Amino acid sequence: MKLRETWGTRTGFLLAAVASAVGLGNIWRFPYIAGEYGGGAFLLVYLVCIFIIGLPTMIAEFSIGKKGQSDAVESFSKTAPAKPWIIGGWLGVITSFLIVSFYAVIVGWVLYYIFSYLTGSAQQVETGGMGEFFETFIGNGFIPVVWQLIVMAIIVGILYFGVKKGIELSNKIFMPALALVLVILAIYGMTLDGAAEGLAFLFVPDWSALANPSLYLAAVGQSFFSLSLGMGIMVTYGGYLSKQTGSRLPSTATRVVVLDTLFAILVGIIIFTTVFTIGGESDQGPGMVFVVMPEVFNQMAVGGSVIAVLFLFLVFIGGLSSAISLAEVSVSFAMRQVNLSRGKAVLIIGALITALGIPSALSQGGPLSDFLIFDLSFLDLVDTITDSYFLPIGGLIVVLFVGWGWKTKDALEEADFKNPAIAKFWLFLIRFVAPIMILIILLANIFGIEA
Repeated sequence: MKLRETWGTRTGFLLAAVASAVGLGNIWRFPYIAGEYGGGAFLLVYLVCIFIIGLPTMIAEFSIGKKGQSDAVESFSKTAPAKPWIIGGWLGVITSFLIVSFYAVIVGWVLYYIFSYLTGSAQQVETGGMGEFFETFIGNGFIPVVWQLIVMAIIVGILYFGVKKGIELSNKIFMPALALVLVILAIYGMTLDGAAEGLAFLFVPDWSALANPSLYLAAVGQSFFSLSLGMGIMVTYGGYLSKQTGSRLPSTATRVVVLDTLFAILVGIIIFTTVFTIGGESDQGPGMVFVVMPEVFNQMAVGGSVIAVLFLFLVFIGGLSSAISLAEVSVSFAMRQVNLSRGKAVLIIGALITALGIPSALSQGGPLSDFLIFDLSFLDLVDTITDSYFLPIGGLIVVLFVGWGWKTKDALEEADFKNPAIAKFWLFLIRFVAPIMILIILLANIFGIEA
């Protein structure tokens, strides 16, 4: 019987979990969602959701993996034999597989932008032309596929070396580098002319925005997406915990959530101080990273190219680290389910993810742009299925399983709280508060209530 891989240190586990959480959800999605829902008002609600729903759910996912000591599917199976809870494990594997397929495409776009700035082609774009520059690239035949393949090659290469020498080692490099660049750019942003206006937008709530029900739906949804919950990642990573690294789950999860939230806020500072400096609008949607920010960089009199490369490097590393975590869920499952070596599992899963991602790469103006399913491009379809349905369903299964499927004694033993009062409060949150909020999100998505 093969020995289960484990984390080398608790710090390695912490950095890997943070790396998974700090991805496109923070750097790409958080700023434009915050921009659309009033800045400070959204941030306030988001912080509440993170700590009363996101943190308890993360502890629950870690607990399942720690108890099961396996991949997402078998961890559910071991902890609840002959019961339908295993659906949560299968859904996690499927969701992460689908998400990483288009994640690699978007990270490939970022890599192309870095290349364009380093070669000087991005700087030559006329003012107001970044939208056309972006659309020309993503619609340029199979060129986006080439950048997707490069990203997938990096992901496969890191996963090939395993948990300690691949995931853990890479994140010990990625995360400090990411933090350094983030701090440099945030400090730079606060020196700009629009800093005061940008900071006020992000931190001073517009109380009238709280009357919008969609704001609350968006905040709960963002808390799940940002923390990589409902994807099987935290269950899988919990399964790599040894007795030495597996203690103190609540404190570890709290650190992950705090660091993840700080990353998101710092990215918000960078983007909004920069955008307000040139008199830009805050509610620019998904194009914030690929259209709005490059326009800003190109308008800077001094140092715009350097700042652009640093910012894009930040987005690239964040997206890449999350993509690695997402792919590992399927790799871990394949190693156990089909009894494959890590090398073979990584190559096979990597090839399958790449194949599924190609239609996404070709659907944004390329050869498959006219191929629509339910009036959605292939990339948007996969994004909608996972974000709107699979993630909330997966999260709902997790909190119901740990909150009601386990005996109270078992749940508290795996979570290992030191403070009995906090332990009881955690149980209350995952038994009542989290399920109700997640169910509201799911129903809103099913019935088309926009968030």
